[in-house]
Amino acid sequence: MTAIRAGLAATITLGLLAASLTAGEPQEPRKIPRIGFLSIFSPADIPLWREGFRQGLQDLGYTEGHNIVIEYRFAEAHPERLLGLAAELVRLKMDIIAAETTPAGLAAQQATTKIPIVLTIVADPLKSGLVFSLARPGGNITGLSLQLPDLTPKRIQLLREVVPQVSRVTILWNSASLIATPQFEAAEIAARALGIQLEPLGVQGPEDFPRAIQAASRRGQGAVLVLDDFLFTRHMRQLGELTAKSRVPAMYGTTGFAEAGGLVSYGPNYADVSRRAATYVDKILKGAKPADLPIEQPTKLELVINMRTAKALGLTIPPSVLLRADQVIE
Repeated sequence: MTAIRAGLAATITLGLLAASLTAGEPQEPRKIPRIGFLSIFSPADIPLWREGFRQGLQDLGYTEGHNIVIEYRFAEAHPERLLGLAAELVRLKMDIIAAETTPAGLAAQQATTKIPIVLTIVADPLKSGLVFSLARPGGNITGLSLQLPDLTPKRIQLLREVVPQVSRVTILWNSASLIATPQFEAAEIAARALGIQLEPLGVQGPEDFPRAIQAASRRGQGAVLVLDDFLFTRHMRQLGELTAKSRVPAMYGTTGFAEAGGLVSYGPNYADVSRRAATYVDKILKGAKPADLPIEQPTKLELVINMRTAKALGLTIPPSVLLRADQVIE
């Protein structure tokens, strides 16, 4: 009996000792997710978009510098730098790469087939070859699609409603852009149906903007449709002011253009799109595979009208259009 009690006491003592040693052992530090953020822009360009992404992460419980790390890489409007920056993020072994714009997505795609890639501000990942399907992307890429070619016909239609007498539309496009052709093709179909003549005018840098806008102004009885592209987005204030001063009715895809003096803009809320991209980061960090996460399309499209510009142009905006506007700039 004494031997049994002694054995029991020894067992208890060993158990307590083991528990004590375990409690005293240093715990494995919790791994902090590392997100690579790849952008064709510079840090000063459109910070509201990136703030949307950070806000989306924060809404999901991720605070930058606390329980998540974001490594930013900006190409400063030089697309040729993107591949090197993407390769650098791969070498740093990011958990996820967030790609802002189509060129950034293509560079990330070329740099890795293993690290998950989340698309944020991307024109059309299907047409650009980033994914196999919107419903089941396949591979290591998922995220958001702006579906810009699908929005182009609506912009042509809105131009006709706002400027009923319009007979020709100058298409301002970046001739070096990867995403211009699908948008232009969609514009051609819509213009043909409305009996509008399209006149493409390619530019390659902001120094070309004054010449292009002056050419559109000289043609008369026309308007300008500025196709979505990072080149125009970087210089939206310059373009908006130019079209306003040249008295040219202009349609854009981003709200900032109308705020800068452009007549009208119609398109997604880009900050909201960036915020939604954070939900993909969260799902992937929790174990979801990019191949199984459907590409999301914009659910919120905004129509913004600058009434100051309309008055300067002598245009009366139809009540039916004003009623549909999300914002009217007086």
